Amino acid sequence: MILITGATGLVGSHLAFELAKKKEKIRALFRSESKRERVKDIFTYYTTPEKAAEYFQNIDWVKLEINDIPKLERAFEGVEQVYHCAALVSFNPADAQELRKTNITGTANIVNLCIANKVKKLCHVSSTASLGRDIKKPEIDETTGWNPEGNHSDYAISKYGAEIEVWRGSQEGIPMVIVNPGIIIGPGFWDSGSGPIFSRIQQGLNYFFSKTTGFVGVGDVVSIMQLLMNSEIKNEKYVIVSENINFKRVMSVVAQNLNKPAPKKELKKWMLWLGWTGMKVGSIFGRKRQITTSTIKTLFEDAHYSNEKIKKELDYEFTPMEKVISKTAAIYKEEVTGSR
Repeated sequence: MILITGATGLVGSHLAFELAKKKEKIRALFRSESKRERVKDIFTYYTTPEKAAEYFQNIDWVKLEINDIPKLERAFEGVEQVYHCAALVSFNPADAQELRKTNITGTANIVNLCIANKVKKLCHVSSTASLGRDIKKPEIDETTGWNPEGNHSDYAISKYGAEIEVWRGSQEGIPMVIVNPGIIIGPGFWDSGSGPIFSRIQQGLNYFFSKTTGFVGVGDVVSIMQLLMNSEIKNEKYVIVSENINFKRVMSVVAQNLNKPAPKKELKKWMLWLGWTGMKVGSIFGRKRQITTSTIKTLFEDAHYSNEKIKKELDYEFTPMEKVISKTAAIYKEEVTGSR
């Protein structure tokens, strides 16, 4: 039995399809019924509606919260492999406690049950946000050390803390691998993650910001996770990035594929500071803050990532990002706008 946490997210849903297609025995954890139904739609991107329904029905779906220990214990019955994809992504300072509860405590629960049930292998989906920075190195890789005094968001801190729990599990006898994807591009979730890049350009986006960072297609993330889990590799972590690209270029390629004008005005740092001030005042009256000081700083700091370790150890060839964007945009157009 294979357990997938966060099975209704971008990575979890695409992973569930690939494993179901291989007729693996899967137990998938979810929290929202509407999001679970959304997974069925995502399956239809890659197969017929009949096959999608068959794959979906063959999965053992279990509704629970990751910190509900009694239900989680039952979900681990008969499990041999675990893909831990569940995580909260938020850059709102008000969510700091919830980030730690979900990402750190939740991961600790998964690790503890892996140990208790003698799970054969654990794959933890982390993020490049949890990697350190070293001004002496041109590219960030798996060896770049975490600086506790660095400019980290609460999300980054929570993902780093989650990794510590997974490393603890490896010391207690659980073979594991950690993947650190960059910004993941893929279809299905147009209002979260990288999805708004497509929806906002479709609606007409005027501004871009000049930041270079690592991008990767969801298909590559899912493929690498499976390859690592089915290999002899254990107790290692891997940066999963296809290319380091400027956001302006990404937005231009998205716009081209959606037949929309590319954003032409550059977003300046002072504009975000002005927005941050407005949100800070608004938060007094209960409005959510979506821009923080750390967000502003990181939006203007280039980050180049090395994928040499994973390419070498798996002899892996990444899908070019222009191809990933083109396929994602085609699905977006058909699903959201009704065009091809």
